[in-house]
Amino acid sequence: MTRKKRNHLWLALCSCALALAPTAYGQVIAERAEGEGPFDSLVLRGGYLIDGSGAPTQGPVDIVIKGGRIAEIVSVGAPGLAIDPANRPEGGVREIDVTGRYILPGFVNLHGHIHSLESGQQVPPEYIFKLWLAHGITTVRELGNGSGAKWTADAARSSANNEITAPRIYPYPVFRGWSAGEVDTPADARAKIRQLKRDGAKGVKFFGAPEEILWAGLDEAKKQGLKTTMHHAQLDVAHADVLDTSAHGLGSMEHWYGLPEALFEDRVLQDYPVDYVYQNEQHRFGEAGRLWKQAAKPGSELWNSVTQTLLERNFSIIPTFTIYMASRDWMRSRRAEWHDEYTMPTLWSFFRPDRNAHGSYWFDWGTEQEVAWRENYKLWMRFINGYKNAGGKVGVGEDAGYIYSTYGFGYIQELELLREAGFHPLEVIRSATLMGAQILGAEDDIGSIQVGKKADLIVVGENPLANLKVLYASGHIKLNSETGEPERVGGVDIVIKDGIIYDGAALRADIKAMVAAEKERLGVAPGAMPIVGFELKGEETE
Repeated sequence: MTRKKRNHLWLALCSCALALAPTAYGQVIAERAEGEGPFDSLVLRGGYLIDGSGAPTQGPVDIVIKGGRIAEIVSVGAPGLAIDPANRPEGGVREIDVTGRYILPGFVNLHGHIHSLESGQQVPPEYIFKLWLAHGITTVRELGNGSGAKWTADAARSSANNEITAPRIYPYPVFRGWSAGEVDTPADARAKIRQLKRDGAKGVKFFGAPEEILWAGLDEAKKQGLKTTMHHAQLDVAHADVLDTSAHGLGSMEHWYGLPEALFEDRVLQDYPVDYVYQNEQHRFGEAGRLWKQAAKPGSELWNSVTQTLLERNFSIIPTFTIYMASRDWMRSRRAEWHDEYTMPTLWSFFRPDRNAHGSYWFDWGTEQEVAWRENYKLWMRFINGYKNAGGKVGVGEDAGYIYSTYGFGYIQELELLREAGFHPLEVIRSATLMGAQILGAEDDIGSIQVGKKADLIVVGENPLANLKVLYASGHIKLNSETGEPERVGGVDIVIKDGIIYDGAALRADIKAMVAAEKERLGVAPGAMPIVGFELKGEETE
């Protein structure tokens, strides 16, 4: 295919998706057509329990679910021994044999976005929801989208009523974006927060603002009983690092902006090059990769003081290591095996280098940038692991839809990165479940497998503590010791939300069919991605 023909394909890809938006998907979410139940009584029999509290694996156990909640958890024996039927609870209307498989709480994604066909990613909500569920995510804290707070609150109600196939949704709309507009005074800030509350928000996501506006917004959110989190925008971090915002009541932070700035000892501002322009995405992300080296050394008096202050303020951190993963290895992230079958071609095209698309900063990304980011990760991970060890709350979020991160897959990558940071596998699962629920203030209902809590569970055939990769929808490849042949194992077998049973394999098949249909419509070969924007000038490729 010539470069000219590829450009025609790219134009067709954009125009066709936009033309179909009002009729094909739009922002209307289809009624739930998946899932069994709920049942008057559902029993899972013979599984190994990882309950989310941090306790080691137990089992085998039988779990009884009634009315969408956990009614009994019964130990029915020991590994390697036959189970005495007399020890088992009574049968249910529906029973599932999960002998030898692992039962975990549903995962909590604390940084999700429900993008749409009208966004740059041009993907339907159903695609995102099914990817999340297929990876065991039963609860999502939604941190803003182009459809607005009212739409998100409506989607949250539909999910709570199980009218749609989707995780439970906690709407945290954006208080104020990257520029001024409707919120330019403290009075505007308070009015905006009250409006978000009326629209159905459960919390608010902040970016930044002039001091008097930001402090007014945080104060009003507290008065309205709304939880708060923040991406500390670099445009405002001079007066709003994490010590400043947490002092004004901020409850949690996303990413890491604002944290190293609170650790500056010999400067007030980041060491920006004199030709730096914030809206140049490679400038922004390239220099961000050098930020942690400018902070105080690990274990220094300031490092320990900041840690202690945040602990005293009961502050939570959602690092989202995963969304910057491509910064330290662009080639690997760009060619992750799941892109071929699970990443929509429009989403893939959004990822490509583009000066007008957020997070598409690969204008000339090379070894120097990647090495700086690898060093950045070492220091960043050391702080996060130390904060966890000191008793701080660390949650799990993905921020997928940007920077070569596909929904759901990014979440499991985050689990792997927490493991790399020094978390024990049980601590990883705890952050993804109970800790996430605590950060939401929902620990009475979700986050761990406990009698009385909602029946949000996942079942996996392989041990995720031994290998987190088995949680990817694409599974894990290992050598079969009996046949001598490599085989693909893993993927979540069963997802249960509110007692409704979703088949993991069926969810994966639905997602792959959606992607394949889009490729067929756009003339993209199965198992391939449009490579427009990557060919060299004058290059001709068959």
